[in-house]
Amino acid sequence: MAHNEAVDVVLVGAGIMSATLAVLLKELDPTIKLEVVELMDSGAAESSNPWNNAGTGHAGLCELNYTPQAADGSVDIKKAVHINTQFEVSKQFWSYLTKKGTFGSCKSFISPVPHLSFVQGDAGVSFLKERFNVLKQHHAFTDMEYTEDKATMADWMPLMMPGRPADEVIAATRVMNGTDVNFGALTNQLLKHLTSAPDAQVKYCKRVTGLKRNANGWTVSIKDVNSGNSRDVDAKFVFLGAGGAALPLLQASGIEESKGFGGFPISGQWLRCDNPEVVKHHQAKVYSQAAVGSPPMSVPHLDTRVVDGKKSLLFGPYAGFTTKFLKHGSFMDLPLSVRAGNIGPMLAVAKNNMDLTKYLVSEVMQSMEQRLDSLRRFYPQAKAEDWRLEVAGQRVQIIKKDPKKGGILQFGTELVAAQDGSLAALLGASPGASVTVSIMLELIEKCFPAKACGEWAAKLAEIFPAREKVLETDAALYRKINTQNNVALELVEESREAPSLA
Repeated sequence: MAHNEAVDVVLVGAGIMSATLAVLLKELDPTIKLEVVELMDSGAAESSNPWNNAGTGHAGLCELNYTPQAADGSVDIKKAVHINTQFEVSKQFWSYLTKKGTFGSCKSFISPVPHLSFVQGDAGVSFLKERFNVLKQHHAFTDMEYTEDKATMADWMPLMMPGRPADEVIAATRVMNGTDVNFGALTNQLLKHLTSAPDAQVKYCKRVTGLKRNANGWTVSIKDVNSGNSRDVDAKFVFLGAGGAALPLLQASGIEESKGFGGFPISGQWLRCDNPEVVKHHQAKVYSQAAVGSPPMSVPHLDTRVVDGKKSLLFGPYAGFTTKFLKHGSFMDLPLSVRAGNIGPMLAVAKNNMDLTKYLVSEVMQSMEQRLDSLRRFYPQAKAEDWRLEVAGQRVQIIKKDPKKGGILQFGTELVAAQDGSLAALLGASPGASVTVSIMLELIEKCFPAKACGEWAAKLAEIFPAREKVLETDAALYRKINTQNNVALELVEESREAPSLA
C-alpha cells in the first residue's frame, strides 16, 4: 500500500496570511516541513494584490470608524489604540526580517505616506475635534495635528481644497508617520524568502478538494488544475488562509467550531488616477466618514498608492454585491456555502440588514458620473478623463450565530481553530493585512501552546521585543520600538538613531 506524502504543515492560499505564518513558523523551527498550496498561478493574486486593497498601513491614525462616538458625544479610542499596536507588532516582524540581510529591501513594500482624517459639517467637525482631544492624550498619537484653518488644509492636501465654497465647515487631522504598504510585494517577498529555506515549498495552480481527519492530523486532497492529477498529503497542522475560499474549506473540515458560520460577500471598486500631474498634488491617505447605512469597509478615502515604485491615486471604495467568494471565484460560492447549521443566522442577517442590501444594490447601479460626484466631495475639480474604474478584491464578511438576533454580520477578522489545534482558518476582512502578524501570533499561541511557551519562547522574544498589551500602556517602550521599527524599515531619516532597548 502506497503511503501519502507527509509534511508538518499545509497552508492553503498564497496570500499575506499564509506567507506570514509560513515564514514565522520557519523562523521558530527551521526543521519544520511545510507546503503552501495556491489555486492561482502566482502569490498574492486575490485580496493581497496591491490593486485589490487600499494599501493603508492600518494604525488607527486616520480611520474614523475605529473611534466610534457614543450618544453623549464621547469617543471610544480602544480599537484605534489596539490596531495601532498590532501594526507595530507587524513592523517588528518586517524589521527583524530586513535586518537579517537575506530578506530583501523594505522599500519595495512600505513607504511613508501621511494619514489624514477629513470631515464636513458641524457634526463632523465636533466629532473630529473630540476624537483628536482624546487620541492626543495617548502616547501612540502624540504626533497628531488638528486644524480648521483652510490655509493649513491647503498645505496638507492641496488637491482637495481648490473649488470649495468659502463658507464650507470642514476640519482635518494629520499624522505624518503613516504608511502605504504594497501587500502584494510583501507577500511575494515573504514567499521568495520562504522557498530559499529547505523543506518549504509553494505550489501554484493547485486546488484543495478534500480535508479528512487521520490519526496524526489531516489528509489534504490536492488537485492540479492544469493536468487534473490529484495527490493526498498528510499534515499534522492545516491553515486555511485562502481569503473568501477559507469558509467553504472550513465547512469541508467538519470541525465542531465551524458550525454556524456563514459568509456575506461584498465586492469593491475604486476610481484610479495615474496622471502624474494630478498625483504629485496629493501625497497622503485621506479618510472621511461613511455614509449613513453603509458598511464600515465603505469609508471613503483618497489615497496615495506606491506600487512598484510608481505613485497613483485611488478613491473609493464603491461597494457592490456578487455571490462570488473570490474575485476569480464562482457565482455558486454563496449558495453552496449554505448549511443546516448556518441557514438560521444567514436568514436573520438578511432580515436585519435590509438597509445594507439596498445600499449595495444602489452602489452597483451607480453610473460613472455618480461615482465622480462622490469623488468631487473630496476633490472638487476632478476631471473624468483622469480617472478609470478598477475592480477591487472580494471581501467575505462573517455571519455568526447570536443568541439575541439569531445571526449577526461581523466586520473584521476571526480566527477559528479546532479544539485540538490541528486546523485553523481565518475568516473576514479589514484591517486583516496590516495586523496579520498579530493574528498569526494568536494562532501560534492557540494551536501550538506548549511550543509557544517552551522551545519557541526565546525566539519569539527576540523577534518581538514588545507585544500589543505592553505597547498600549508603556509610553517609553512604545517610543523606542516605534523609532527602531521606523529606522529599520527606512521610514525616517537615517540620522535619527533608534534608542537602545538595553
